[in-house]
Amino acid sequence: MYQLIIVDDEIHAVEGIRLGMDWSKLGIDKVLTAHTVKQAKELFEEKRIDIMLCDIEMPQASGLELAQWVRERFPQTETIFLTCHADFDYAKQAIRLGSLDYILKPVPFNELEKVILKAKERIHKEAEFIQISQFGQFWFQLQPMLNERFWQDILNQTIPSNPQALSLAAADRNIEYLAEMLFLPILINIQRWHKSLTLREEKILEYGLKNSAEEILLKSKKEGLVIALSNRRILTILSLEEKEDLTAELEQEGQRYVEECSHYFYCDISCYIGQPVHGHEMLDMVNKLNELDRNNVAYNNKVFFLSKSQINSSHYEAANIKLWSVMLNKDSFDEVLSESTEYLNGLDRGVLNADLLNRVYQDFQQMMYFVLQTKGIQAHQLYSDSFSQQMSLNATRSLTNLLEWVEHTLIKAKEYVHSVEQSLTVVQKVMQFIQLNISKDISREEIANHVFLNPDYLTRIFKKETGIAVSDYLFQERLRIAKELLIKTDMQISAIASHIGYVNFSHFSRMFKKHTNMNPNEFRNTHQQSKSKIIISGVEEDTRL
Repeated sequence: MYQLIIVDDEIHAVEGIRLGMDWSKLGIDKVLTAHTVKQAKELFEEKRIDIMLCDIEMPQASGLELAQWVRERFPQTETIFLTCHADFDYAKQAIRLGSLDYILKPVPFNELEKVILKAKERIHKEAEFIQISQFGQFWFQLQPMLNERFWQDILNQTIPSNPQALSLAAADRNIEYLAEMLFLPILINIQRWHKSLTLREEKILEYGLKNSAEEILLKSKKEGLVIALSNRRILTILSLEEKEDLTAELEQEGQRYVEECSHYFYCDISCYIGQPVHGHEMLDMVNKLNELDRNNVAYNNKVFFLSKSQINSSHYEAANIKLWSVMLNKDSFDEVLSESTEYLNGLDRGVLNADLLNRVYQDFQQMMYFVLQTKGIQAHQLYSDSFSQQMSLNATRSLTNLLEWVEHTLIKAKEYVHSVEQSLTVVQKVMQFIQLNISKDISREEIANHVFLNPDYLTRIFKKETGIAVSDYLFQERLRIAKELLIKTDMQISAIASHIGYVNFSHFSRMFKKHTNMNPNEFRNTHQQSKSKIIISGVEEDTRL
């Protein structure tokens, strides 16, 4: 028989649980109560206690502190936490402290009954384990690790995927394995977390997800294994009898697993159920499930069967990128966000796959970079922070992630453009306009219109701040770029003239010679010869050394 203790500072809550349960039906012959952590510790020192129901929020010392104390001194006791708050920190600590479950108040008696039966089952298994010989203890501790490593080696191709190699590897590790055995893989992918987590918090929750998979998906199956893979993935492998069909059962259990994990572990998650295979076919089947997961960019918290999957068509209606570019150049960021969100939400889920989503992402990114360039903004000024980089990496994993990335990209661009425009002086805006339009035949009037000023007034304030007229600044910038292109490239001189806004090549040559005392060709030859002499001189110096 089993003994249980209820620890809660609320006397009515303790009595409600004590009187509300049929303890004899559950095989509990004695129910102890305590209203403080101190009283509970005293009872632990005097009595053998198998199961502890413990409130988390108590004065003086919390239930979490009591659980830590019990775990250190009485590790055979199974702990079940009770609380009024569905708080993440409590759930995280409960997992870390090895609690059996975590129940919200008011306590549902039918749920508590199930958890107590589960606690008894665990206690019974541990008692049987203790009775086994020392060698047997070591073997049963080691065996799950050997099985897990066996399948990981198959998936990592350390063990070749052929029947003979698998049989030899299993025999070497003393693992029960027959080439005729059938296995059913279930791939679980954590699509995203609902809140920001540290790496340690992620690992704790992934451990909880793995335990839940063992409890729900393995259920009555005696032969099965749950393996933690990389990249937020978990693989469940079930051993099947010949012609055994678990489709209906797994669809129900898989959906229950998805819903409970989404609720209790703060994540979106999907299950991909494969088809029965022999051991040497497992790698190929898991690769197919990975591909199914890769192309699931439209749905969250869903169960998929490989046998029911369809190949998606690659046809889709492209976004109106050209129109959005024009709108963004006019600073209509909110309108583009609204239209792009409507477009993405309107995509046919039936044809949407990873390749199509990536195509949409690349087109949108290209548009954004082009628009930013026309405004004189380099993309790294906005998106080089770690959060933006992570958003970009995740964008093509799902439609949800792409929507979040589009919103983040547009809002950040809007805020940056507006802040730049507000901080620039009139003269700085004129200089920026000239830089962005250097290849066009722009006039003084066009420049003045850009800043909404009279051309004569603009000339006065520009000269007052810079010491030169607007037209002189425009020419100096064109001359500077022309010199660099003549020295550093092999572009035709006529192409260079066109690049800096001169339609008339002869006019460009005259203006260039007027300010440099050389025509463009003479300037290029002189400076490229000087550059060659420097290089040759450097080589000779290296040779002497």
